[in-house]
Amino acid sequence: MGPPFRADHVGSLLRPPVLRDARRRRESGEINAEQLRAVEDDAIRDVIKMQRVAGLSSATDGEFRRASWHMDFIYALGGISKSDERLHVKFHNLAGDLEFSPPGLQVDGKVRLDEPIFASHFEFLKSHVDPGVTPKLTIPSPSMVYYRGGRAAVSETVYPDLEEFFADLSAAYAAQVSAMHGLGCRYLQLDDTSLAYLNDPAQRELVARMGGDPDTQHVRNIATMNAALAGRPDDLTVTTHLCRGNFRSSWVASGSYEFVAEALFGELAVDGFFLEFDDERSGGFEPLRFVPKDKKVVLGLVTTKRPELEDPDVLVRRIEEASQYVDIDQLCLSPQCGFSSTEEGNDLTPDDQLRKLELIVATADRVWGGH
Repeated sequence: MGPPFRADHVGSLLRPPVLRDARRRRESGEINAEQLRAVEDDAIRDVIKMQRVAGLSSATDGEFRRASWHMDFIYALGGISKSDERLHVKFHNLAGDLEFSPPGLQVDGKVRLDEPIFASHFEFLKSHVDPGVTPKLTIPSPSMVYYRGGRAAVSETVYPDLEEFFADLSAAYAAQVSAMHGLGCRYLQLDDTSLAYLNDPAQRELVARMGGDPDTQHVRNIATMNAALAGRPDDLTVTTHLCRGNFRSSWVASGSYEFVAEALFGELAVDGFFLEFDDERSGGFEPLRFVPKDKKVVLGLVTTKRPELEDPDVLVRRIEEASQYVDIDQLCLSPQCGFSSTEEGNDLTPDDQLRKLELIVATADRVWGGH
């Protein structure tokens, strides 16, 4: 079975303390880029081994060379720079709220791909996985370039017509997809929060306040992603992960996938969907009735936000519940999100992380008889 696998994971993994310390020392000028890269290399070799020990058939580099799952990539696109303004994103958890305030972005030139992004990251990963393990590259979806800033983040001088912006954005992504395939990437994941956030009425209100159309924003985002993938090679598997926010064990949005489900599952030209279903914030499995027969759904039933281990019997029962809406042969199992979408990581230990991944593998073996 090719990707996505019966037992899979989203991508980001907890950064070891030695790596976090090295990044701090690099920022303060105590070590140079080569010294940081050596620490990263060692940490990535170790985390590749950890994924193999867990029994997974895919491997990522844990996103260890990034500060966040998306902004490192987005800032590397031509025509995009950091904004002086900061984003203010309110996250929630059981203890209360916390605010994440990263730098914003501005589109101040024509969007383009000057050189393949994360090329050396992927080449290192590919060269260190064991035979039979598929290296996976995760990058943010093109939707993330526009969603948080809206029209205000896109220069009207550069792009008086927004359709030209979306066309250039899709073309840059298409070039990235082609380049990574040329380097041997056969498993690519586009991570997206917009298509999950838009299920939340509060997020749709935010889109309206930014001057967007909350009723059609998801359709626009799907069209941009499809244009980026239109010419992809047949032997490249592309998935998307739809997240409602993941920062230090906290989240942003809530709501069933129902609002976007028909367009998302019926129109988005990917091979599989990684979906959050770890708690009641995600709603039920009913939206899966729109999934076509040729797509896979990776059920994110195991939370990365808390260390407590899920009951395997409950996981099996929930997979069976999902199979009422989409054939069980189309289903897979994973964590609901990454373990460390930003370098801070969620409130788990590396041992908790390993036990969660091992549980996913064991449950997949139980349900499908091998992953």
